[in-house]
Amino acid sequence: MRTLKKTLIAALALAGSTAISVAAEVEVLHWWTSGGEAAALDVLKKDLESKGVTWKDMPVAGGGGEAAMTALRARVTGGNAPTSVQALGFDITDWAKQGVVGDLNETAAAEGWDAVVPAALQAFSKHDGKWISAPVNVHSTNWVWINKAALDAAGGKAPETWDELVAVLDAMKANGITPLAHGGQAWQDATVFDGVVLSLGADFYKAAFIDLDPAALGGEKMVEAFTRLAKLRSYVDDNFSGRDWNLASAMVIEGKGGMQMMGDWAKGEFLKAGKVPGTDFVCIRFPGTQGAVTFNADQFMMFKVGDDAKAAQLQMASSIMAPSFQSAFNVVKGSVPARTDVSNEAFDDCGKKGMADLAEASASGNLFGSMAHGHAAPAAVKNAVYDVVTAAFNGELDPAAAAAELAKVVAAAKQ
Repeated sequence: MRTLKKTLIAALALAGSTAISVAAEVEVLHWWTSGGEAAALDVLKKDLESKGVTWKDMPVAGGGGEAAMTALRARVTGGNAPTSVQALGFDITDWAKQGVVGDLNETAAAEGWDAVVPAALQAFSKHDGKWISAPVNVHSTNWVWINKAALDAAGGKAPETWDELVAVLDAMKANGITPLAHGGQAWQDATVFDGVVLSLGADFYKAAFIDLDPAALGGEKMVEAFTRLAKLRSYVDDNFSGRDWNLASAMVIEGKGGMQMMGDWAKGEFLKAGKVPGTDFVCIRFPGTQGAVTFNADQFMMFKVGDDAKAAQLQMASSIMAPSFQSAFNVVKGSVPARTDVSNEAFDDCGKKGMADLAEASASGNLFGSMAHGHAAPAAVKNAVYDVVTAAFNGELDPAAAAAELAKVVAAAKQ
């Protein structure tokens, strides 16, 4: 860990941010409390302290940030908002609508953020034309992680189409392993379904999950999506219910499972186990989705502060957006930088692919917020989708009924 921190500190020294000359403090509410995330955050803290900014830590444990948002509501209600808060997707939008967020336009304009942050991220980073948060990373969710030995035993070719995927899964099943390692939790089911829907066309994904078009949500193509989801369910073992995602990753790492459909945070599990991309495991986009990316992104949302704290807040935003920090942090996190101009030199093969895919999808207009991870639609809609997808995955709804129910519940959730 010490070596990791030294490496990150050295990288941050290259950021080129201008130190502020006033004694100031930032209070930061976040849920990065363990592992590489905490190590990277500690480097950001030290970087700011070297520039005269004191870091007041407010950690709130809880992987998805729900507990942090509860703590934040109490602080804002009490008229004592922190300087900065780790936040995701529509949570940022919701706070912006309440008129309590800060203004980063001064720094964003000086550093040219508009030119290097994908428009799909800016949809959350900005409100009414004003930068209100600094994105620290991009996770993409339409990945498949495959055990290399299991793939070789199943023919050796990574699947690029739905039919090829089914053929590989069938071969893995015949070889006596669990073809698809999966955990039966609503968000995991929805993560798989995100990939299935995207594989039927980027335009279809946008119509269904971004535009919430009733015809797309309840139409024949969505029936096909649920049919494919049911097919994938047939490759999951009987003990999947309630399994955490990292335990499903472990199945693939150990060769007990053939593949896992999961976001790029799964790569960290492979790397921690000493596995090497291309040698021990293979990373591919969900077959049929190459060229398009579904994402979620961690950001540090800034709240309104007095003039005495404004300079510190802007320095924090500048440090987060420094290319050196974006590289150093994301090498550890498994994600890719939120800026498209960061060098890929420090990243492994899967990281390099992730960065190239993000740039390609952003340029072509095929970069979409993930429904499963709260970046496509507000929480009420997401939760309604969860309910239908999990019911379908567990065989409680046939594909036609699931598509009809999906259109119905989304319409109700939008009201």
